[in-house]
Amino acid sequence: MKLIFDTYQPNYAQAFKQLNLHWLEQFFVVEPHDDEVLSDPDRFIIQPGGEILVALFDHKVVGVVALMPDDHGIFEMTKMAVDASLRGQKIGQQLLRYTLDFAQQKGLDRLLLYSNRKLENAIYLYRKFGFEEIPLEHPNPYARADIKMEIRF
Repeated sequence: MKLIFDTYQPNYAQAFKQLNLHWLEQFFVVEPHDDEVLSDPDRFIIQPGGEILVALFDHKVVGVVALMPDDHGIFEMTKMAVDASLRGQKIGQQLLRYTLDFAQQKGLDRLLLYSNRKLENAIYLYRKFGFEEIPLEHPNPYARADIKMEIRF
């Protein structure tokens, strides 16, 4: 599947929210922090200096991921989601590769992510691309998180 990648535009906001709500509701619950970020990505991701990357196929958003800075300027890779009807077509792999290349081109030296071991395919993909497990702080931003990973460039 040949994807086209783009950075966030306001017309992508609804797809960003819907793709993420789908997997959150399927596997977990939508936490208040998720709802805030997904309802106003410009305020919580873009304005503080983050990015939202979008994978398009046939002019339709089929994958999304955000790079969200924390208070220390460290970027969290978060809100990665792929259209459920298109899973298994390596969209996640292409999006992750694009995201890592994008982060390096932006001069970032590392990315963090929080996940849950229940998402075995996602954890496998992160490890495949070089993410390593690091200690998970308590409290952390997500009640569902039971693993924290990092990749250094």
